[in-house]
Amino acid sequence: MAQSIRPFSQLGMSDLEQVGGKNASLGEMVSNLTRLGVQVPDGFATTAEAYREFLGATGLAERIEQRLQGLDTEDTLALAAAGREIRELVVDQPFPESLEADIRTAYEELAAGSGDEASFAVRSSATAEDLPDASFAGQQETFLNVRGIDDVLLAIREVFASLYNDRAIAYRVHHDFDHAAVALSAGVQKMVRSDLGASGVMFTVDTESGFDQAVFITSAYGLGEGVVQGAVNPDEFYVYKPGLREGRPAILTRKVGEKATKMVYTQETTVGRTVEFVDVDPAERGRLSLTDQQVEDLARQALLIEEHYGRPMDIEWGLDGADGGLYILQARPETVQSRAGNTVEKYRLSSRGAVRAEGRAIGARIGSGAVRVLDQIDRMHEFQPGEVLVADMTDPDWEPIMKRASAIVTNRGGRTCHAAIIARELGIPAVVGTGSATSTLADGEEVTVSAAEGDTGYVYDGLLDFTVSSSEVDSMPQLPTKIMMNVGNPEQAFGFSRLPHAGVGLARLEFIVNRQIGIHPRALLELERLEAKHPEIAAEVRTRIAAYDSPRDFFVQRVAEGVATIAAAFAPEPVIVRMSDFKSNEYANLLAGTLFEPEEENPMIGYRGAGRYLSEDFADCFALECEALRYVREDMGLSNVKLMIPFVRTPAEGKGVIDLLATHGLERGTNGLEVIMMCEIPSNAATPELFLEHFDGFSIGSNDMTQLTLGLDRDSALVADAFDERDPAVKFMLSRAIEACRAAGKYVGICGQGPSDHPDLAEWLLEQGIASMSLNPDTVVDTWLRLATLSGRESA
Repeated sequence: MAQSIRPFSQLGMSDLEQVGGKNASLGEMVSNLTRLGVQVPDGFATTAEAYREFLGATGLAERIEQRLQGLDTEDTLALAAAGREIRELVVDQPFPESLEADIRTAYEELAAGSGDEASFAVRSSATAEDLPDASFAGQQETFLNVRGIDDVLLAIREVFASLYNDRAIAYRVHHDFDHAAVALSAGVQKMVRSDLGASGVMFTVDTESGFDQAVFITSAYGLGEGVVQGAVNPDEFYVYKPGLREGRPAILTRKVGEKATKMVYTQETTVGRTVEFVDVDPAERGRLSLTDQQVEDLARQALLIEEHYGRPMDIEWGLDGADGGLYILQARPETVQSRAGNTVEKYRLSSRGAVRAEGRAIGARIGSGAVRVLDQIDRMHEFQPGEVLVADMTDPDWEPIMKRASAIVTNRGGRTCHAAIIARELGIPAVVGTGSATSTLADGEEVTVSAAEGDTGYVYDGLLDFTVSSSEVDSMPQLPTKIMMNVGNPEQAFGFSRLPHAGVGLARLEFIVNRQIGIHPRALLELERLEAKHPEIAAEVRTRIAAYDSPRDFFVQRVAEGVATIAAAFAPEPVIVRMSDFKSNEYANLLAGTLFEPEEENPMIGYRGAGRYLSEDFADCFALECEALRYVREDMGLSNVKLMIPFVRTPAEGKGVIDLLATHGLERGTNGLEVIMMCEIPSNAATPELFLEHFDGFSIGSNDMTQLTLGLDRDSALVADAFDERDPAVKFMLSRAIEACRAAGKYVGICGQGPSDHPDLAEWLLEQGIASMSLNPDTVVDTWLRLATLSGRESA
């Protein structure tokens, strides 16, 4: 048995050539990580020697070689015919007697004590698969819920045959792998009853940005093949590694996926028909498929695996609905971000067209071309290089044409589905989980696919112009001022953190509320009253908050998630979070907002900022914001978060807000908490010393300062031409504020639009001795280098 069959407990990564990457990794974990708490279902593997004996002793090897000679893998019809013939030969060929006897013996030992209901997964593990520099990405077959030795034997032959799937043949040719040099090992593993629970994939690095301080987890009900295949839009979670290691609450984000379907067991016994997809109860779809405790337990196992292997990992897992255990089913090296260098590429659209579809963005790139909607594999020959592939979901069988696409768009799938994995590996943009792309897009239509605008990807009408820029960010020249960033979208924070930076000078809480909440906070606090007077609006609120325990928890957790994601992305550098600065007309745009907001003639100078926080009507809403920020700083330990208070009209207002923060557990100075004030009203610059008595410094808001100094409405197109932060009167105000902060030894930065739009203003601020400039991310590198040139001239 030693040569043809190996139990997992006797395997490790040194056996990769014998049992392939997948089975070697399972053995490595069983042998080394079980004692540390990593749970891996037991099993055994057939060896490469067994595979070669099977092919050699039966004459299959020679017949396969002859059939593949001269095959043109670009000819999809010829490729399909050759693959089909070879697979039939393999499946129909009985095992040599000695090999079959060995498999039967190993099966009996594994199944002992499991009862008649025991079932097994039979998985493929190619000897060139899951290597650090190559990912076969599910090209070989997996058979689930296999019962009894006869079906296990058949499933093993099916697995062996899958080495000659069309996609696998083409992949080996494309990546210069010799067909004969690749052998297949079949892993037979006890099934985890995730058909009764949940399952998914997790990565120990963010798959889009390469951010390596978070574990990314996807989860859906049922067996994991639904997530891997892209048939399900799963829930998504990010878990902060440093917080996890410290034993703190560490979940950065929770995203509810559609989860409309799940894969479960059938009563069939025929291999390949033992599982099926069924609809998920609509009430279950709106809830998260994992508890917070389960998410963090999974992430801890992921950390142990990553630390053992010493590299980012791609891990499949399952939650057993019968025993409640969380099990690791596979672990392989992550193969895309681990190869990424220190060059940051930025794709940017020059204009936008009508949005035809939207979903999850994959690849942070832009592509365009004519649409090709494909619903059947036998139509692959119709696909032309440079077209946009549109499909319900991109089964691995599509791989031969995916490399020729300019972009990929699917109805179904999440960020760890097969389509997403292949798109990243090929370096092309994808938008997955659109829901309806195959019906809203038609063959021949010209579209632009943008995955470069954050978490949401868009399919635009027409061939739009876009630019691509790249920056080497290994080292940047020293500056006498710190360059920070304005970051309002948590979904882009991991990517932005790859840029050179000294932290975040402005994280707008209203952006987070708008994106993460979308509901007026008073509607959440007064939901029962809302149900009595406006039942339709209340029903929509209930739908949006279904995954959370209460309306209050929904607001606090979602805001905390947004802030924590940005704080974690830029830690340990400071992240200055400005408390919400909605104007009444902006709050009115939220769900139920018109029911709670006053109508003002000029909201820009009305009910906003510090004055709103101190008003009785907004007191409970401000308490929600404070609770979220306190949770991030104190419970999650992200003490790099600083607070910023906007639109403080008088020193008395400033003191009032500082006192109010303290009553909510955010006392200035406690646990290093700094509270910055937005310097954006002429009164702030006229008497800066009076305001600085209550704050740790100023962050200049040049937009409002310009508006109020020059007496113009920046929302009005009629006076837009007069808006200029470089006006001498505005500069006087800025200079006064900078001078006062420097004299008091307190922080002074600028977070307005001015330095991003006007290089000469950035240079003037440098001359004034400002401590930091917080810029739009797309201007950081250029402004940094330009200021370095100026600074060099001055020092010379």
